[in-house]
Amino acid sequence: MTKDYIESVRKQFEYYKLLGEKTLEQIPDEALFWQYNETSNSIATIVKHITGNMLSRWTDFLTSDGEKEWRNRDGEFENDINTGEALMQKWNEGWKCFLDALNSLIDEDLGKTIYIRNQGHTVCEAINRQLAHYPYHVGQIVFIGKMVCDEKWKSLSIPKGASTSYNAEKFAQPKTKAHFTDELFKNAGKK
Repeated sequence: MTKDYIESVRKQFEYYKLLGEKTLEQIPDEALFWQYNETSNSIATIVKHITGNMLSRWTDFLTSDGEKEWRNRDGEFENDINTGEALMQKWNEGWKCFLDALNSLIDEDLGKTIYIRNQGHTVCEAINRQLAHYPYHVGQIVFIGKMVCDEKWKSLSIPKGASTSYNAEKFAQPKTKAHFTDELFKNAGKK
């Protein structure tokens, strides 16, 4: 069961990473810094925050508190990313740290206690915490992407009006046991 859990959450995280990347591919560089208003975050700021969180939480996560002394969380909301290339470097840096840590886990690690701001979590609970946090922010990125791309937006899921044909195609296939992301990554040429 635990090996299945680790594999399943890895695929879930990779799915949200892919959604973020497919959004970022559609957005012109200047729109990465657009804010709805002064109190909202740009895509660049959200990426900076996710990266800061990933680096803090997952660097030496089995042996040190997930809120590192070197982390400047407030600074994550002061955007200093200037280009799409710099944004993607940040994005990749955070995801690499996180996925490397996740991929290093063995079954026995899931019940271990780790700390985030001195609050104990099992490794499983810490993973679940981030499984809510990262998709929350990726959803924000996608929403902003849809707004700035407007009619040029390319759907990341079943396009509007295509549910009936999509379902017909799926139900025409024999029943199988697979993770819903397997087909996505196969079609994207990954994994």
